[in-house]
Amino acid sequence: MSVFTRVARGRLAAWLTVVAALVFGAAVFGLPTPDNPEPVSATGLSVQWQSTQVERLQDQLPSRDVQPAIVVTSRADGGPLTEADRATIGGQAGELGRFAAGGRVSPPQVSPDGTVALVVVPLSTAGGQQDVADRVEQLRAALDDAPEALTVAVTGGPAFTTDLTKVFDGADTTLLAVTATVVALLLLVTYRSPFLWIVPLVVVAATEQLTLRALDTIVPAVGINLPGGAVTGIASVLVFGAATDYALLLIARYREELRREEDRFVAMRAALRRTAEPILASGFTVVLGVLTLLLSEQELNRALAVACATGVVLAMASALFVLPAALVIFGRGLFWPFVPRVGGAVREGRLWGRLGAAVERRPAPVAALAVLLLATLSLGALGIRTGLSETEQFRVKPEAVTGAETLARAFPAGTTQPVAVLTAPAAVPAVTQAAAAVPGVASARPGEAGAEVAQVDVVLDAEPGTAGSDRTIEALRDAVAAVPGSAPPAVDGADPFTGAVVGGTVAATYDSDAANGKDLRLILPIILLLVGAVLVLLLRGLLAPVLLVLTVIASFFASLGAAWLLFDHLLGFPALDSQVLLLAFVFLVALGVDYNIFLVTRAREDARAAGTRAGMRSALRVTGGVITSAGVLLAAVFAVLGVLPLILLTQIGIIVCIGVLLDTLLVRTVLVPALAFLLGDRFWWPGRIKRTEPAPPHPEPVAARR
Repeated sequence: MSVFTRVARGRLAAWLTVVAALVFGAAVFGLPTPDNPEPVSATGLSVQWQSTQVERLQDQLPSRDVQPAIVVTSRADGGPLTEADRATIGGQAGELGRFAAGGRVSPPQVSPDGTVALVVVPLSTAGGQQDVADRVEQLRAALDDAPEALTVAVTGGPAFTTDLTKVFDGADTTLLAVTATVVALLLLVTYRSPFLWIVPLVVVAATEQLTLRALDTIVPAVGINLPGGAVTGIASVLVFGAATDYALLLIARYREELRREEDRFVAMRAALRRTAEPILASGFTVVLGVLTLLLSEQELNRALAVACATGVVLAMASALFVLPAALVIFGRGLFWPFVPRVGGAVREGRLWGRLGAAVERRPAPVAALAVLLLATLSLGALGIRTGLSETEQFRVKPEAVTGAETLARAFPAGTTQPVAVLTAPAAVPAVTQAAAAVPGVASARPGEAGAEVAQVDVVLDAEPGTAGSDRTIEALRDAVAAVPGSAPPAVDGADPFTGAVVGGTVAATYDSDAANGKDLRLILPIILLLVGAVLVLLLRGLLAPVLLVLTVIASFFASLGAAWLLFDHLLGFPALDSQVLLLAFVFLVALGVDYNIFLVTRAREDARAAGTRAGMRSALRVTGGVITSAGVLLAAVFAVLGVLPLILLTQIGIIVCIGVLLDTLLVRTVLVPALAFLLGDRFWWPGRIKRTEPAPPHPEPVAARR
């Protein structure tokens, strides 16, 4: 590990490291920003999925650059629209032509019960997403002068996209401010020093900002669209949490070495030699874990893989190069008022030493109780529901959602997002008839047609994204594909069609859910094998890695069960977003094993002098405080995702928060030590601990003296 200890050779080396870090940061900020690639599809799915194939076929239609926004009008008192109301709506419709592609809008449609009217405004999408968002905002502004008795909302595909973009306005700043505040408070509580917390916070915050800037170059450079929002939010939180965890581990070992060495540079070199291996093992476990998302069918997940891997690599670099240099520059006084002196009293570890002794006395009952608690929490996931409808994805309902809900009360719920059936022009009548006969279809009518492709517009009874909508999509695809001669021309990258194909936003949601299921079946076993392989290489055995992987899996199911009880009974979430299971599993397995790595590598180090049981007891005593602080901090940082407006991010944040706390306070503190105490030296099987001469004993914890 000599490459890391060089930063602590002396004051000059430390200053050169800091200067080199500043130059590197300036170079990253000076990198050119390539053009962000266009998304592979509206959902991020490849051309192998039918909804994406329909997107490509729609490019052959005359109105390929047009999407409908829907103006929904109802009375504020919920009553039927009066003649005066209908006249007002008709007048508004005429004025809205200036926003429409082609300058015209359809006449108002009134629901059968007379309570709701809708006007379809076709918007041009040729100018890109920002231009569409501007048009939607202008459309909404033009409707602000509606009479007080009427409630007007703009919904439909362009409105949903605009509101999704708008809810992230300022979110990065809010996330950074809240995360930095949480980290600062926890560091202040951990170190009880008015100065020490500042150094790691500055280094971590700089690393986070450097990561976000690097992503603007790296993600597009590898040919992946960088959507921002959720990707940058999760990456930001992960960098803050991981970099701070590594900082806590390094500072704890540095403080320990300062009680042995008068020279702070010698102490830092010793600390780096002891912490570099667990930090690198932990960091690369997370990197390998998130890189499994490159196998995902979803482009957003692939962007997340590159973003998070980049962030964790930079977090490791900051913890092993920049932070040590900064710490030795400021010297021991940084720890004031609890400055560590050679031979001084150890204030940390008393509680954890007692806990370790208690677990060692009765390891079997303790392990059984820990497993029982995890199993009990896991039972909470038995009634879990997955899949959010289009209107259920926001914590605070934007205008597009309220408009869709109003529309669904009076029209078929699928009116906001008609399903598109693409077929050969000659087969339109037969396809329309077949679609109309499918249970769950409210209406089917011919749409526009090109030279080789024609569209049939289908409205479903069920709300988009629901189980009823999914069943109808399945039946509709089977029905229209069976119509003879209905196959449209093939698209590049896909097999020739055997019949008509079904797409649109509703079908894309169905395909996304199916893709998430496929990702789960592929990625989950791969990440477990990768994490297990890292542990085998690190611990040079088989039994301990298997046990550690099993404990992480158990804590995942326990956190999922506990979180679902919270979502279902307290927060009132209707279901889990279909992406949550995969992302929560990847982050929990990759991050949860970190604390086991920190504990077990220290236990293995101390076991060389005193044996496995004494080594585990010593490791728990000296690492208990720092690992608990790191776990609580990481849990709190992921909980900060709750300030963002999407239920997806809130759910990921809460599940990871609960899982990290379980890993920190139960698995690492109780279950893993109990297993080591039970097995003794067999814990490392088939490897063996090579005994060495005992090192000078750590000073025993004593009561803090003033």
